Amino acid sequence: MRAAERRERTRNLQFAFPPAATRNGLAPPAQIGAPRISDDHGFNPGPGACAPVALEFGSTFDVSLCHVIGVLSSRVRAVEYGELAGLFFLQSVGAGSWLVPLTSVLEAHGLAALRSYAYATTAVAAFVSPLLFGAMADRHASPVRVLRWLASGSAVTASLASWALERRWPAVAVLLVIQMQALFYSPTGSIASTIAFSRLRDSQRQFGPVRAAATVGWMVGCWVVSALGADRSAAAGYVTAVVWAGLAAFTWLLPSVPPPASTGRRTLREMLGWDALGLLKNPDHRVVFITAALYSIPLAAFFPFTPPHLRTFGFGRTASWMSLGQVTEVISLFALGVLLDRWRLKWVFAAGLAFGVLRFLLCAMNGPGWLLAGVLLHGASFALFFITAQIYLNERVEESWRARAQGLMWLMNYGVGNLAGYLGTGSWFAACARGGGIEWSLFWAGLALTCGVVMAYFLAAYRGKHRGLRAPVLG
Repeated sequence: MRAAERRERTRNLQFAFPPAATRNGLAPPAQIGAPRISDDHGFNPGPGACAPVALEFGSTFDVSLCHVIGVLSSRVRAVEYGELAGLFFLQSVGAGSWLVPLTSVLEAHGLAALRSYAYATTAVAAFVSPLLFGAMADRHASPVRVLRWLASGSAVTASLASWALERRWPAVAVLLVIQMQALFYSPTGSIASTIAFSRLRDSQRQFGPVRAAATVGWMVGCWVVSALGADRSAAAGYVTAVVWAGLAAFTWLLPSVPPPASTGRRTLREMLGWDALGLLKNPDHRVVFITAALYSIPLAAFFPFTPPHLRTFGFGRTASWMSLGQVTEVISLFALGVLLDRWRLKWVFAAGLAFGVLRFLLCAMNGPGWLLAGVLLHGASFALFFITAQIYLNERVEESWRARAQGLMWLMNYGVGNLAGYLGTGSWFAACARGGGIEWSLFWAGLALTCGVVMAYFLAAYRGKHRGLRAPVLG
């Protein structure tokens, strides 16, 4: 009798979890698409894995192996997403807690003249570090290990920068220390993205929500600085140092991501990562890279010049007010998967550029509400273009080139674009000075016009014909 009952329950389980069929268009739990980590942990059931197994513990208890593996896989995916979210969160807290208050910190220490040059150090670093360390992550060392080295170096140099400010070092010495710090933290964003892309199976849908943790981290970094009253204090650098040290420790919890197998001896050009420039031979790649560089020029004005404009309207704790921009960034990141499914890629890029034009036009209205509205749209203008560009590269570039492709994007954005942007918008800011004040409407309107020109170039030059990102690899 008990044997007959077990056979009956087995038949019921086979009906509930048919081995080869699907329910409501979905595969059984263990077959539902999952990040690559599921295979690494052994949850990769074979053809007969979904066959039911009857277990008896005192009274009879039947369980489907497919169901067990599905539950375990979902838990592994939750851990996986938690690790990647924690990675992005800490990296952005470290960057945001330094870059956002930097202009106010320099002004408070009598170094306002260094403002544009201090931000330009990230651009100078971007010419070297992302490609160099991207090539290392592609060919020589695990990206996780590379990130650990960079985070440790960022912690040390951030502490040194704050110490130099407190000791009133000469301006040139302070600038050199800030440049040292930039060399370490500049590649961390592209390396973190490389680690995430290597562990996500469907980057088009999964990367945006995971990357949203970076946006939240940026906001938290701003809030912590303001909560500690460090908006104009060298203490902001010490906060940054603690976070970078925490990120270095966190990398020990991440599984190693081995670089692709070496294919022979490398030239000096390849070891430095400059062979990534070969990606510019592809017409669509070239347009995306060039647009990223050009669009970064007006966007570079956000961090150096928005805080002083906010202060003219009586806004204190500017780091917190600046974090409003991350609200629309989070919304955009969660919407990105849907947009990439439903829109042509060209129009997703164009939407980011259009938000850039609109946000500067709002700032040009020169009122407190209009300025905050412009700050709010910063996140959408950034995410819809630059995060889409990162996903584009991951989908359309050969796997062995992806870290270098992300590094090249970092160079075009934070190197070429930001160097021209920090220096160019600094000169434009000086040109808009009138009788001891700034013609803010003229300043922001000029940047809106620049964004409009960049948008026109992109719409005319980009020839991608595929809807979404499911196109052949074009590396």
